[in-house]
Amino acid sequence: MNLNELPGAEIILPGLSDLHNGESNTIGALLIAIASTRLSEAGLDIPKDHLAPEPELTLYANLQDKREDAYSYYNALLNQLNSFCNALELNYKY
Repeated sequence: MNLNELPGAEIILPGLSDLHNGESNTIGALLIAIASTRLSEAGLDIPKDHLAPEPELTLYANLQDKREDAYSYYNALLNQLNSFCNALELNYKY
């Protein structure tokens, strides 16, 4: 399975790389932390020792500092995360 072809991969996969490099405060790393259990159960190797506590709050606070449309962007990111998880779970299941 090519993870690059899954929807949302352009944000999720760099976040996975960030976590493997010890960075836990990037958008992608925080998204992975939000769905770490779901992603692990679908077969991804998630470095749990680098996950941020309260990733939802941290992500939203980071977006508020950088964007005027933080709320809508936050929701769009969660939708991308959900799409990635759904596609990964389907590929893992079949």
